[in-house]
Amino acid sequence: MNDASILVLATGGTIAGQAGSATRRDYRPGQIDIADFLADFAELGLPARLTGRQVANIDSANIGPDIWRELHTQITRAMDDPAVDGIIITHGTDTAEETAFLLDLTLPTTKPVVLVGAMRPADAVGADGLRNFANAVNAVADKDAGGRGVLLVMGDQVLAARDARKAQTTGSGAFVGFPRGAVALANPASLDWLQPAWRTGEKARFAFPANFPYVPIVHGYAGQEAGDITRALDGGAKGIVLAGVGSGNAPDCVREALADAARSGVVVVRASRVDEGLVDREPEDDANGFVAARALGPAKARILLQLLIASGTTDPEHVQEAFNRR
Repeated sequence: MNDASILVLATGGTIAGQAGSATRRDYRPGQIDIADFLADFAELGLPARLTGRQVANIDSANIGPDIWRELHTQITRAMDDPAVDGIIITHGTDTAEETAFLLDLTLPTTKPVVLVGAMRPADAVGADGLRNFANAVNAVADKDAGGRGVLLVMGDQVLAARDARKAQTTGSGAFVGFPRGAVALANPASLDWLQPAWRTGEKARFAFPANFPYVPIVHGYAGQEAGDITRALDGGAKGIVLAGVGSGNAPDCVREALADAARSGVVVVRASRVDEGLVDREPEDDANGFVAARALGPAKARILLQLLIASGTTDPEHVQEAFNRR
């Protein structure tokens, strides 16, 4: 690890949480100021120059467009600042995959950007926040960190934003990557990339939107009725992501309602409520005007669809091309 200059943007979450007891199950996220967190980290003696800014200090369930916009603005400025080598974002784990993916799609790959969180609050037995943060510093400071898009560091793994997802509600190994798995293995003393950089010199794929169009996720289930789709449309949906059963499936009445929506100009993406696996195109998708989410789960499919609609891309064929891209 070199003596890198790193900007740390803090948003709260468990990594800044406290329970008031080393053994309590419940805790309050977003309690520790970034200045105090970095003071604790400084005691580890790792060679990095860190500057902290508090963007928010909240449970990541409350993260949304306003905080995303502020993060994007500050990261963009840091990208243009020659005194900054890379950026770390401390973030709650519940929605980290969405923030990471949004930033991955709307930032260039010039400098490394890494999200990091924790599964246990700072005062818990076996708290993982400082170790995860040390791994994130190690990743950002590495000379080969650029050209990989936004990354997420958790549980001694470095995951690409497009692949990362939270697969367990608790436990330090809660994050996994699909379909690629980890792109690097990290610990506070070393970092091993498992593949070469795949996005060197790439510009932002999308402009950050002025407004995020309304795109609800409709969860599929046995006995589902078409009213779920009607309510989404009545709410002004510009697109709909189906978190379908199996490989993006739904009862016939729901499929028919979604096909009607697609014919009216609403973009419909079939994803899956299943934890892992591809949702491929089916023969009926052409006739119905549907898009297959491929490797993206419903949450990230929604982010990509919002960016596409905001940029004026609504033709199902062109939307499908964006979902096929890795």
